[in-house]
Amino acid sequence: MPAKVNKQGFTKEEELLLQDFSRNVSTKSSALFYGNAFIVSAIPIWLFWRIHMIDLYSSMIPFLIVTALSTYLISMAYRNTKFLLKHKIANKREEAVTRELTKKLAEDKKMSRKEKDERILWQKNEVADFEATTFSIFYNNALFVAIIIFASFYLLRSFTPTVNYVLSVSTTAGLLALLSTGTQ
Repeated sequence: MPAKVNKQGFTKEEELLLQDFSRNVSTKSSALFYGNAFIVSAIPIWLFWRIHMIDLYSSMIPFLIVTALSTYLISMAYRNTKFLLKHKIANKREEAVTRELTKKLAEDKKMSRKEKDERILWQKNEVADFEATTFSIFYNNALFVAIIIFASFYLLRSFTPTVNYVLSVSTTAGLLALLSTGTQ
């Protein structure tokens, strides 16, 4: 029985494979990225409110604008880093995932070799997706916080606290987004 072909000329299996290696992320990953990016973007508000003694209410507009901008830029950095890492992780985990699933599926005599290979490929992509997502979040969060602390306490300490906040947070988020587009 021939495989069904969609409007673009791809079978369902080919479409799933292309989706696994595209830059697009699922709705679940996107929500995870934006949620984490918002949390890490809001952390500097506490830093500047408690340590640099910025009045929270009088600086609410810059806080909101810079937090929204940095949330977007950091989530973009998450996406880019995940894309760069996913294929590398998939290659490194391929042997272990194949070995594990081959042991599990060895008992199932009804399953064809093609179906077993598809399950192994699917599992490899799932493992790579999960690991790339978690590492991307960890790496970008650690880099963001480290640069914020360095910039706000050393590079921009002579500026007023509000200007220091706007410059350090927006520049750091932009730098993360820029660095995430490079090849690794």
